[in-house]
Formats: sequence, C-alpha cells, structure tokens
Amino acid sequence: MMLWLGRLLDGIRHRARKRQWNSGPATGRRGEDIAHRFLQSQGYTIVARNFRRRSGAGEIDIIAQCGEATVFVEVKTRQSGEFGEPERAIGRTKQEAVRRTAREYCRRANIDLANVRFDTVSIVLESPPAIRHIMRMEREPASVSG
Repeated sequence: MMLWLGRLLDGIRHRARKRQWNSGPATGRRGEDIAHRFLQSQGYTIVARNFRRRSGAGEIDIIAQCGEATVFVEVKTRQSGEFGEPERAIGRTKQEAVRRTAREYCRRANIDLANVRFDTVSIVLESPPAIRHIMRMEREPASVSG
C-alpha cells in the first residue's frame, strides 16, 4: 500500500514540476525522490539532499548515513534505457566535483574522510522504475585537501 501511495505522489509531483520546469530537471528531481525512498527502504538515513558548496560549484544529490559510513550519492535518471545505463553519464569532471563538494561537507560537519563512501543510484523511469544501486567501495583519500 505504501509503495503504491509513494508512486502516486511521485507522479503528481512530477506532473506539477513538468509544468513549471524544463523536462530534464523535472525528471532528475523525480529520480531523486525515488532514490530517496529506495535508500530509506534499504536502511539508510537520509541526512541531506541537494547539498551545494558555498561557492555554488558542485552539488551532491543525496547524503546518507549507513552504519558508520557517510554516503554521498549521485542519482542519474533517464526516461528510458535506449541510450545505455544512466550512470554512464558520470564522467571524471562530475566525479571530481562530487569529491570536492563531499570534502567541503565533511569539513563543515566534522566528518572523518576515512568513513566516507561514494555511491550511485541509477534509475530508468519504466513502469515500475528500474533502480540500480551501485555501492562504490573506494574511499576518499584522507590526505587530500580541497
């Protein structure tokens, strides 16, 4: 019942956003909503969404807590899988921007970089949406300053 209600509310929010926003940002935000609920259902505690650096040069879609780890999540959403997996759109430039933003968040929140992980949630908006959670095992090097 709750899953059905969540999907219904997502659809209503998505239609409202499409009227006000361009298609891309509305699709991205819908994917973030789906990823948020998915991560919660997997036991993650969502700490923040759409965190931006003070300079504005970088954003992290979702910051979550999973046990002792602080997890920085990039969400990639596509209307279809016609052009490949959504996560393929995360290039080196985006990865570096996420890392710089994560370092700023960790400095501000006094979080040890040894307890940080970077994940991706890939969503294809089929019916029902296809969700793939890619847990990255690499960690942020503790000696890097940003």
